[in-house]
Amino acid sequence: MSTSQTPLKDIDRPLGQSRPRSGWRWPRLSAGGGGAWLAAAVVMFGASGLIALRERPYRTPVTVASQPDARVAAEPAAPVVAEKPTPSVERPLGADGPSITRVDPDAARSGGNVVVIRDPSAIGQNLRVAHLPDKALIEPSESGPLPIRAADGRRPFDVYARPWSGARGARIALVIGGLGVSQTGTQRAIEKLPAEVTLGFASQGNSLGRWMQAARQKGHELVMQVPLEPFDYPNVDPGRNTLTVDGGAEENLKNLRWALSRTTNYTGIMNYMGARFTADAGAMAPVMDELGKRGLLYLDDGSSARSVAPALALKSAVPLASADGPIDAVRDRGEILKRLDEMERIARAKGFALATGSAFDVTVDAVSSWVDEAKKRGIEIVPVSAVANDPERG
Repeated sequence: MSTSQTPLKDIDRPLGQSRPRSGWRWPRLSAGGGGAWLAAAVVMFGASGLIALRERPYRTPVTVASQPDARVAAEPAAPVVAEKPTPSVERPLGADGPSITRVDPDAARSGGNVVVIRDPSAIGQNLRVAHLPDKALIEPSESGPLPIRAADGRRPFDVYARPWSGARGARIALVIGGLGVSQTGTQRAIEKLPAEVTLGFASQGNSLGRWMQAARQKGHELVMQVPLEPFDYPNVDPGRNTLTVDGGAEENLKNLRWALSRTTNYTGIMNYMGARFTADAGAMAPVMDELGKRGLLYLDDGSSARSVAPALALKSAVPLASADGPIDAVRDRGEILKRLDEMERIARAKGFALATGSAFDVTVDAVSSWVDEAKKRGIEIVPVSAVANDPERG
């Protein structure tokens, strides 16, 4: 076989190719060949060079710190002008939500266009120490510690209130009273009721200080139940130290202060009975004045349509909450659940509802199960302080 290569004939040559010419030539660049990559590389290299020569708009310019002109330091200082008090912002340890803006009270009184913003939800106790009384809110007395406004204006109503979301959805406040009378019933209610439920302690109960601490450690807001004169008194007797229409202001205030001194860390009082007393403006007025001075809430249980509490509370700057009614007038689980469902309808119609009950086993069980279901339906269970009308907040 010959080792020499036989020249291709024209008929054997691939289409589009002509005879090779003698001599060296530049390689032809075709779209499918390697020459296309070489051309692309040349273009990219040229573009990169152009970009490198331009300014760099996509980079953050370097900040240059300038030194102050020596001539400025040599100029005489401007005269010192007394500044207005600067508000200070405070936030309690572990508290969430808005902060508190405080100013010098003297500056506010002098008419310096100073605005004081007070958000009670931000100045409440941290729940981890909610069982410890705030010493600034205690006035010693012969019968025991009395709640009082602090020197800085804080009220027990503000400080001992349980925090809540502040949302404008349907809200229900539930107050279960009668705690402190039965030891086993009190322990069961504190342990089983959701923390959002407000608890009412009977002023004639036992070991109230211990139960208060247990309830506050579980997150409950508290109110104190004060016995007021009902119709048919003394045949219907709320108990010792009952405030009566004929008792007079001095005697009634003495009995009120005894009830207030039974424990601490509550936001206000709730009437126990009292249909006759709450209908008498002369008897109720000194009580409301005392509550206003001490910064306490008044909760009307809604048992009497003749109560003068709303008008007197506004006059004495007392936060007022009025219940839409009791849930356990009939001690039957089915009836209690019906009343709770009615409270839900009220809340969806007007924004909130307030119901009261007693710490019976059937009530505690019904409320505990209903609250869990209501939350799933978008109902927020709030403390009684969250639905109170507070004249000081406007």
